[in-house]
Amino acid sequence: MATKPQNCISESEARTMYNNWTSRAMSRSGGMGLGDARDVIFSIEELEEYIKYVKDNHTGLAKPGIRIYFAANGPQPDASTVFLTPTLGVNTNSPNNYAIDSYNRGGTGWPPNIF
Repeated sequence: MATKPQNCISESEARTMYNNWTSRAMSRSGGMGLGDARDVIFSIEELEEYIKYVKDNHTGLAKPGIRIYFAANGPQPDASTVFLTPTLGVNTNSPNNYAIDSYNRGGTGWPPNIF
């Protein structure tokens, strides 16, 4: 059995974080729209392929990181998504590495998947 990574969180902590985000989104003006995604799914193979791409194309002394941005594919109500962007380091203020393409094409749950 593989060793659990140090940044894993329990189901309870994940549920609390999810509920915090949903509550905050519901409290903004207009509330959460029907098309607001609550999840985006990527296959393990897709993520492994992207991570390999970032590692293989990263230059610099610092270890690369990957930042996840909330986004939308357009103005339509079901356009919510996320995309991944490589960074030049793993600190929260590390700049993005725009020399390497970002990654999208994840699938969103419809109707939204509740955690």
